[in-house]
Amino acid sequence: MQWRTKRTSSNVDDRRGASSGRGSGGLSGGFAKLLIPLVLKLVSTKKGLIILAVGIGVMYFTGNNPLNFIIGNSNNQVTNTPYKGTAKENELADFSNQVLRSTEDVWNQIIPNYKEPTLVLFTNSVSSACGSASSATGPFYCPGDDKLYIDLSFFEEMTRKLNAPGDFAQAYVIAHEVGHHIQNLTGMTRKVQTQRGRISQKEYNKLSVMLELQADFYAGVWAHHAKFDNLILDDSDLREALNAANAIGDDRLQKKSTGRVVPDSFTHGTSAQRMRWFKKGFETGDINQGDTFNVRNL
Repeated sequence: MQWRTKRTSSNVDDRRGASSGRGSGGLSGGFAKLLIPLVLKLVSTKKGLIILAVGIGVMYFTGNNPLNFIIGNSNNQVTNTPYKGTAKENELADFSNQVLRSTEDVWNQIIPNYKEPTLVLFTNSVSSACGSASSATGPFYCPGDDKLYIDLSFFEEMTRKLNAPGDFAQAYVIAHEVGHHIQNLTGMTRKVQTQRGRISQKEYNKLSVMLELQADFYAGVWAHHAKFDNLILDDSDLREALNAANAIGDDRLQKKSTGRVVPDSFTHGTSAQRMRWFKKGFETGDINQGDTFNVRNL
C-alpha cells in the first residue's frame, strides 16, 4: 500500500502521553465554596492572618503547593514538554493522519457538505463525550463529539494477538470508525440507539450487528474510491483488510476466548459477514448498496 501524495489532515488531536485523570489532592467544588468564606474571615483579623500564614508556611516547607489544597493538583495541566513517541509510534501517527485525510477526500466527494470528524490519538486512557475509556476498549467512535479515538498500540495488538498485520489492515480499522461517523451524519446511529430498552437485548444485538456491518461496508466504499484517487494497492492489500475483518468477527473472538460461540450475543457480526460487507463496498463503491438493515441475508 502506497500513497501518491503525503497529504495530511488538520483534524487530528494528538493527546499521546497526556493523562485523562480529573486530578487529585483538591477539594470538591462544593466544599471549596464553603472554605473560601472561612479563609476570608481569617484574613480579616490579625490573629487569623497569623494562623493562615503559619499554615501556608508549613505546607510550603513540606513540599506542598497551598493552591493545590483548594483547586487540586490536576493531571490535565498543560506542560511545556512535548510528547516524544518512539520512531515506530510516530510513523503510525503520521500514517493514521494520512488515512484520515484520504477518508476526507473520498467522503467529501460522496456526501454534500460532509462534516469531517476528528481523530484523537491517546495513550492508555482518554475522556470523550461518551465517557472515559482505556486502551483495552479498542478504537471507537463517539457520536457525542464526532471524534474517533485510538491508542496506536492497538495496531501492535492486531499483529501480535489477532494475527492481522499490514498497513491496509490498519487503514481498514480507521476507515471503519469513519464509517460510524457516516452513520451518525445520516441519523442511523440515533435510530438504533433509540431502540435500546424498547426491544429485547437479543433484538438490539441484531441491530448492533447491522450497524457494524454497514460501517465495514463504508470502509470498503472508501477503499474503492481511494484506489482511484491517491492510494496505490497491490494484491496483498485486500487480503490484509479481509484478514483483519475475519480476525475481529464475533464468532472467532468468542471461540478464542471461551471455546464456544453464542450467536444471540453477537454485536459486530461473524467473520464471514464482516469480510462480505467490506468486500461489497470495495467492489461496488456505491454507498446506496450498503443498507444492511433491509436485507434477508446479512
